[in-house]
This record gives sequence, C-alpha cells and structure tokens, in this order.
Amino acid sequence: MKGLFFTGKSFLTEKSCFVAACFAAVSLTALLFMGCSAGTASDDTKEKLEFTVVSEDRLPDELKEIVESKKDNGFKLTYADEGYLYICMGYGRQESGGYSVTVNELYETDNAVYVNTNLLGPKAGSTPGNSPSYPYIVLKVEFRDKTVVFD
Repeated sequence: MKGLFFTGKSFLTEKSCFVAACFAAVSLTALLFMGCSAGTASDDTKEKLEFTVVSEDRLPDELKEIVESKKDNGFKLTYADEGYLYICMGYGRQESGGYSVTVNELYETDNAVYVNTNLLGPKAGSTPGNSPSYPYIVLKVEFRDKTVVFD
C-alpha cells in the first residue's frame, strides 16, 4: 500500500499527499515573500532631509564646470565636497525661459537617499522670451555615504 503510515494504518493517500505537498510549497513560498518584505521594513521608514537650494554662483568651481558641460542634455548627478553632498537634477535645453524646478520629495532610508523633482513650465499668460533656457536644481545636504535614487 502506498502513502504515509501512522500506527500501521494509511494516514494519507497518494493523491492527498500530492495536494498536501503542493499546499506546503505554496505556503512556504508565501512565507518567504512575507519574510523578504518584512526584512525591508526599516527601508520603508522615511526621514525627510533638510536641504538648501544652491544658486549657480555658490556652486563649487568643479561642480559648476560639470553642470555647464551637461546642461544641454539634462543630467542627474551627485557631488561631494567639504562635508556636503550636492544632488543635481537638470532638465536639458528648453526652447524658452520661464521654467522652474520644484522638489516634491527628498528623504532618506536606511539604504539610500531619494529625490523627486518636477519641471514646471512657463506660467499661463506670461511672456517667457525666445531664448533657450537650461533649468536645473542643485540641493545641498550634509554628506551621506549612500546611493541617491532619482525618481
């Protein structure tokens, strides 16, 4: 007789053993996924970061040169200098002026720093001019040795 035996009597048949094994495999997989997400719970704790928006004339010279060389095509970069981390986001060449960049979020988790910015176009009814512009923003925070994730 096939199956599992307990005290000399058939406890499970072949078919029910297969069903039980499938159920156990699915349950184990679900527990593993729950364990993975529970392991990153500390990553879900967001701590907002204080920052300063840095104007072009206050950028370190080397960073100013990097921004100037990349501004045509847009960029996402970080730069560290004298205990500070500069988080830079450029939106490339725009056909007119009147654009601005806003910060939606800047926060830190156990593993990374996250930044989300948005490009705003010229206000309705304004006359932005015909000259191209190169909107970008540079955020200055205390140095962190973490990956910066641009959203």
